[in-house]
Formats: sequence, structure tokens, C-alpha cells
Amino acid sequence: MQTRHLGDVTVSAIGLGGMPLSIEGRPDRERALATIHAALDAGVTLIDTADAYHLTATDVGHNESLIAEALSTWGGDTSDVLVATKGGHLRPGDGSWYVDGSPEHLRRALDASLQRLGVEAIGLYQFHRPDPAVPYAESVGVLGEFLDAGKIRLAGISNANPDQIREAQTVLSGRLTSVQNQYSPAFRSSQAELDLCAELGLAFLPWSPLGGISRASALGDTHGAFERIATTHGVSPQQVALAWELAQAPVVIPIPGSSRPATIQDSVRAAELILAPEEIVELDAAAS
Repeated sequence: MQTRHLGDVTVSAIGLGGMPLSIEGRPDRERALATIHAALDAGVTLIDTADAYHLTATDVGHNESLIAEALSTWGGDTSDVLVATKGGHLRPGDGSWYVDGSPEHLRRALDASLQRLGVEAIGLYQFHRPDPAVPYAESVGVLGEFLDAGKIRLAGISNANPDQIREAQTVLSGRLTSVQNQYSPAFRSSQAELDLCAELGLAFLPWSPLGGISRASALGDTHGAFERIATTHGVSPQQVALAWELAQAPVVIPIPGSSRPATIQDSVRAAELILAPEEIVELDAAAS
């Protein structure tokens, strides 16, 4: 497994996004655990989750608890596995989402995440989504409080624009580690944020890097260049998409979601796929 850097931590170049294991259409517990174990077996050392990855109001934090169980039941050494979670984006249990970026909520959310993950400090804690009702500096400032208290090791933000990235870096006195935004062949509107992260040396974690749960399997059908180049290399179009994202900048660490062992095993192999410069140019044009 190739590696990249999240702050001062070395992680696998491909991570695992946990959301499909806990929301609508989620697999049964046995398959969910097998999927996480397959990722670990393949060398994945970054797992991304959030307290909002659940179905009903009675199973808040389902994904965090599932990941904690998977880590505790896996047969290998998990000391180098970085679990990244998020707070500030919530699901009331009817399939909708809302935000609460208040410091009070984030403090409660962090303590609950610590308990579910069974750790004294979370590897990477990310402010999930800006709350228009709360000044951004107030929400992000709480991450600095968490860092100072030793409750989190690294701080990140998600769904942020360039101005918010710069503001967060200032509020945290240069301690911002990562930005997690949507980015895929079908969604490149975060290119400016990716480029800024490369400039500032911040890790950029593309969420839905294959286009989203419902569209990932059809990536080759909707983006013909990815299918063609995949055929040339004898791999899947999904591998080509992840390898293309890795080629965008050394700070990019895709976190494809998966609900089956086979899909994360396929995704991980993208870290070994080397695309020719002319192929990257063609894919850039096809993804625009």
C-alpha cells in the first residue's frame, strides 16, 4: 500500500469511507464487519466516519460503534489505524439532514464520539458542515479547544470553501490538518479547494470519490474515458477514477465508501495504478 500524510501521521493512500455501512441500504452487521476487516487486511490505515452515519434517531453513531467493534475484533495490529470522525451535521431519523455548529453541540458530540469509539483521543476530528446560524470561527475554534485538551490529535474541516479554509487555518493558529470535500469525475467544483490544500500542505480527502453510492457502479458508463483507460490497463473504471484523483496532488487521499469486501479490495488497488501523463490529461478533460 502506498502512503500519504495527514499532518504528522502516515496513512494509506486510499482510505475507507464508512457511511454506506450505516445509512439506507446498509448491509447486515456480519457483512459490514467483513468489509472493514477486508480494508484492514488490504493495508487501509485511514477510516472515515461521522456521528451522523446512522438510520434512526435511536442509533446515532451507528457507524462509529461499528468501526470500534471491527477494530477490536480484527486479528491484526490496529495501532497505526487513524479513525477520522465528524460532528456538526445531524440526521433526525427521517432521512433528512440538518446542521448544528454551536460550540455547545460540538462539545457534546465529541464526548459521545469518544465514548462510542472507545478512545481517549480521536485521531482526526472534523467539523462536518458550516452552520449559517453560527459564526464559522466559533465552530472551528472549538476544534482548537479539543486540540489543547488532548481530546483530538488532528483537526479538520469538511464541506468548506477557500475562504473558510483560510479562516480555519488562522483560527487554529496553523493547526488545520485536512479538508474533506466532495470530489469525483462527476463533481469537480471543489477543484479550487483541492488546489488551495496543495498550496498550504493540507490533506484533501475527497468524499464520494466515485460519484456517490447510487452512481459509483455506473462510473464507466457515464464517463467513457475512464472506461476506455480501465480496459487498457485491465482494471475497473473505479480504480482509474481513484488513481486519477491521487494524481491531482500529493495531498489527495480518497476515501471511497464500500459495503462489500470486494469493492474496497478493488478500490485499494488504485494506489498501485500508474497513469501516463497523457491519460491524466484525457481524464481531466473528460471529468470537466
